[in-house]
Amino acid sequence: MGQRTHLVLLTAWTILWFALVEPHGGFSWHYLRTGGELIYERPGSPDGGLNLYAHHPELQMGPVSFLAAGLLNPFPEHVSQFLAAAAMSLLGLVILVVAGRSAAQYFLGTGTNHQRLRQRVLIAGLAFIPMWIEVAVRFGHLDDVLALFFTALAVRSLTRGDAATTGILLALAVDSKPTAVAFLPLLLALPRHQWLRAGLWCVGLVAIVWLPFFLGAPHSFAAAEFVIPNQPASALRRLGVGDPVTPPWVRPAQAVAGVALGCVAVWRGRWPAVVLIGANVRIALDPSVYTYYTASVLLGTLLWDVVGQRRLVPWWSWIALISLYGSVFAVQDDAARGSVRLGFVAVSTAYVLFWPVRDRRRRRSVVAPGAAPQVAG
Repeated sequence: MGQRTHLVLLTAWTILWFALVEPHGGFSWHYLRTGGELIYERPGSPDGGLNLYAHHPELQMGPVSFLAAGLLNPFPEHVSQFLAAAAMSLLGLVILVVAGRSAAQYFLGTGTNHQRLRQRVLIAGLAFIPMWIEVAVRFGHLDDVLALFFTALAVRSLTRGDAATTGILLALAVDSKPTAVAFLPLLLALPRHQWLRAGLWCVGLVAIVWLPFFLGAPHSFAAAEFVIPNQPASALRRLGVGDPVTPPWVRPAQAVAGVALGCVAVWRGRWPAVVLIGANVRIALDPSVYTYYTASVLLGTLLWDVVGQRRLVPWWSWIALISLYGSVFAVQDDAARGSVRLGFVAVSTAYVLFWPVRDRRRRRSVVAPGAAPQVAG
């Protein structure tokens, strides 16, 4: 395989999926469009500007997502949706490049076979792209896209030992989508003497972006109480939670459990599993079953398959795709689909936390800063 062959193949794969999905895409783009208009065009209105979350709790995206979406306000909605979908699709390819370079940096000096690394990126990327198109094109969820993109960039900074940039990028992820708080344990994968610096950058930027809304419009806290139906096929139902809508404890539990298990992963020397574990917690405790949720899991499996282990075949990316996406079409019974979702979460989380991995000593800390080989990109 040539140095760029895998990227050519993944680009063609992305274009194919984009062409198939885009004519019927943009299902949720109107939320981003509305938020962008409220921030840019109606900042002084009773329901715009800092009053956005107080009057529109259904807008569950972060301020950075609305600021980004608002850049397309001058275009008609259908044009802005197409441009956003194309740009978000491109970011999926960038994530694959970033994942490859993160792995190259992390394994620098270990005799890594970069031919095999490129093959892992290709095989995992073939599973990743369909779910990325699902979130980016079919649903048009710019908030999830930005949160996952910034998280992937944070992993790259982490492998380079750049504490400030890692903290900033993880803050931008949370500022784009609050559920990204489950990825914050990545900060602890930095050398201990860098924790304070990275944490201060992260907390400071999150506060700068979010506090104006809660201080300027205290009713913004209503957004945290927004509920959705508890679907029959959700993993939450299989856990015995029969509430018809989101129970009040679910969102806090997602954040606490995601952060706690992510910290365990770092402590166990499995920091590349943090994103997968955080996404798994969301799948397990969320009352809904939207297919775009799976994109977070596929980013997690991509990072685990490419950075977290050195097997040629990235099994977990394909297991996730088949279990979480394939079951939507192959399994008709709601309860059975919920059991499949919960089963994947339980097995994959247990695996990345406890299954023996090679090079455990190196997995306990990031590689010292240095120039990453270009062959992996």
